[in-house]
Amino acid sequence: MGIFAFKLPDIGEGVVEGEVVEWMVSVGDTVKEDDPILSVMTDKATVEIPSPTDGVVKSLVGEPGTILAVGQVCIEFETDGDESPAEPEPVEEVVEEVAEPEPEPVVEEKVEAAPAPAPTPVVVAAPGARALASPAVRQRARESGIELSSVSGSGPAGRITHADLNSWKDAGSPVAAAGPSRTALTGVTEVPVIGLRRKIAESMTASYSTIPHFSYFEEVDITDLETLRVHLNSNRTDGQPKLTYLPFIMQGLVKALGENPVCNALYDDEKGVVARHDAIHLGIATQTDRGLYVPVVKHVESQDIWASASEMQRVSQAARDGTAGLDELSGSTFTITSLGRMGGLGATPIINKPEVGILGVHNAVDTPVVRNGQIVIRKMLRLSSSWDHRVVDGWDGAVLVQRLKTLLENPATIFM
Repeated sequence: MGIFAFKLPDIGEGVVEGEVVEWMVSVGDTVKEDDPILSVMTDKATVEIPSPTDGVVKSLVGEPGTILAVGQVCIEFETDGDESPAEPEPVEEVVEEVAEPEPEPVVEEKVEAAPAPAPTPVVVAAPGARALASPAVRQRARESGIELSSVSGSGPAGRITHADLNSWKDAGSPVAAAGPSRTALTGVTEVPVIGLRRKIAESMTASYSTIPHFSYFEEVDITDLETLRVHLNSNRTDGQPKLTYLPFIMQGLVKALGENPVCNALYDDEKGVVARHDAIHLGIATQTDRGLYVPVVKHVESQDIWASASEMQRVSQAARDGTAGLDELSGSTFTITSLGRMGGLGATPIINKPEVGILGVHNAVDTPVVRNGQIVIRKMLRLSSSWDHRVVDGWDGAVLVQRLKTLLENPATIFM
């Protein structure tokens, strides 16, 4: 018998560490070569590590949330023979959908009502007299909206007890009539910030603490765009996706960003260099049951509206399914975040560093507006944008949003 100490393998170019997401084996388990043993997260990709050998698990290193360095021993096997298996080849990086570990359940403690005492003579406070009660009973009565002078006290000398408050509410008092009695809860559930949630926290902290954000809001009349959208959807051919507003916004951004290259850029603040890109790679912020991902639609400038809609749906679904590769989750030059049906009047989206701008899209709402001195109903869409004020002036951010507004309000010009 021999002991094989397995080291965390090279899991991608430039990756020097990974976070334990889930152990798929336990000490004492018998495993076969290539059985999955461990999920490790790097950036926003989750890598499944296979067993390098047949054997019995002797020890594991690290709980979920532990950071392991490449080359660090992470698991030991007891194997047949004295020779250790050869070191494995570098692991191909593939995003897998792995459930976050559930925290230990915490039992919620409840303040139980004290049992009713044996019947004793009941004393009611005389009119104008101060009811007898302990400070704790008085505080509970205040919080419950109970007037102590209306409660019968069963304690010594007519003192009001917690049991008297319970009996008063249960007997059909105004508080009881308003609904069931409520009990104070003291339980606390601790949720470890690990895996993707920790990556999101680190990314948001880095963005907000190093980028001086400024925001700009606008309202867009998309009544004519809605008419065009409905027409295109009703006449689309087999294989063409159903259009939402986002593909129109993506196509509008192709023009607006092309005319304002300062907004389609990445800022390397360590080198002090702004890289303005000709290509337009749009990140689409996508909420999944594992957290927020930003899959990327590459080269939108080379696509028509149908192609960009199809690719947006494909990469977004891949992110939700957990099948998106690292290439599909990186490389954006500008990001769109859509609140969809949640709507809202405005937001201050956080920039996806190292980008220099982000556009938030709210829901479209039929709204009374003034046109030519008359109040009419128009379909209005609100936009919220944030910009890196180190490299984007307020004028530049406003010019881009106003250009996009003009294109969306005159949708034929998007395609001209």
